[in-house]
Amino acid sequence: MLSSAQSHTPVREHFGALADGTPVHRWILTDGTGTTAGVLEYGAVLHTVHLPDAVTVVLGHPDLDGYLRERPPFFGATIGRFGNRIANGRFTLDGRTHQVPLSDTPRPNALHGGDEGFDARLWSAEPVEVPGGSGVELTLVSPDGDQGFPGTLWATVRYSLADGRLRIDYRATTSAPTVVNLTNHTYLNLAGEGSESVLDHELALVASAYLPVDSELRPLAGAPAPVAGTPFDFGTARPLGERIHDDDEQVSIAGGYDHCWALDGGRTDAPRVVAVLRHPGSGRVLTLSTTEPGIQVYTGNGLDSTLTGPSGRRYGQHSGVALETQHFPDSPNRGDYPSTVLRPGEEYRSCTVYDFGVGGR
Repeated sequence: MLSSAQSHTPVREHFGALADGTPVHRWILTDGTGTTAGVLEYGAVLHTVHLPDAVTVVLGHPDLDGYLRERPPFFGATIGRFGNRIANGRFTLDGRTHQVPLSDTPRPNALHGGDEGFDARLWSAEPVEVPGGSGVELTLVSPDGDQGFPGTLWATVRYSLADGRLRIDYRATTSAPTVVNLTNHTYLNLAGEGSESVLDHELALVASAYLPVDSELRPLAGAPAPVAGTPFDFGTARPLGERIHDDDEQVSIAGGYDHCWALDGGRTDAPRVVAVLRHPGSGRVLTLSTTEPGIQVYTGNGLDSTLTGPSGRRYGQHSGVALETQHFPDSPNRGDYPSTVLRPGEEYRSCTVYDFGVGGR
């Protein structure tokens, strides 16, 4: 694969406008390899990833109206202030209880930051130089009390593309103690956007334990459970669909996989490989690296053919898989989990890298 040390200038395209007429742009990142990535200012969404073999491998809406109209299923969105679920939308920090809107209908949880999380905001964007590629940095100020969270939060998300690798760097600071758990909700289908199912995709995870959930998809009390001997064992690569229909209580609760795996080694300062996703039919491979202690695997259980992607094809159940690198769900209420508390003078940092391979690369 060809590469160059020379930076590429991202292209800013008009992608639509909000109801008040505010324009929204899409930034097209290139790296000279034939890989491109499209990033929206609205929701800091990863809208497209186009590989050198002319296939787009992420799901999304064809236009801005889709994102404005359909918050779930969060196609490609940056998720915050707190990704995943907070039980009853309530947590106590430094003796003060905070309430986040319940947004996980019909379950009594706050999901992905409340009714209007970071996925439903217009971010500011600026190009950044990336050796051998291009990048864009998006910024958002979330005021004190936003969705019930304490403290003003200054958040940035930087997308960088070089040598076929898409890197996402998250940063945040706060004016008062708060909780933060940022992630990205991209749905992948390495057979190509609009392809029928990802159940033939082979997944390997560097995780020997996962978090079983209750009927409301909240982690059960106690330590993460061993994956050995369960449908959650992806220590060796196997198809997502191999055991997704097993007579297993945890699989049945979620209608597939919608669970967080506790990654071996916990949180790290530098990204390390935690997952490999492969489509046998095409040979396309994604190697995923992160600094985070967990990964939520969601097999698109709620997709029901009512939404249509840019390909013009409808998204049915399991037509994409989300690999959401993050801290554990309900962490603000679980002192036994890695902390998600951010205090003034500290900086929240997280990094995830998508390394796409085509034809055995």
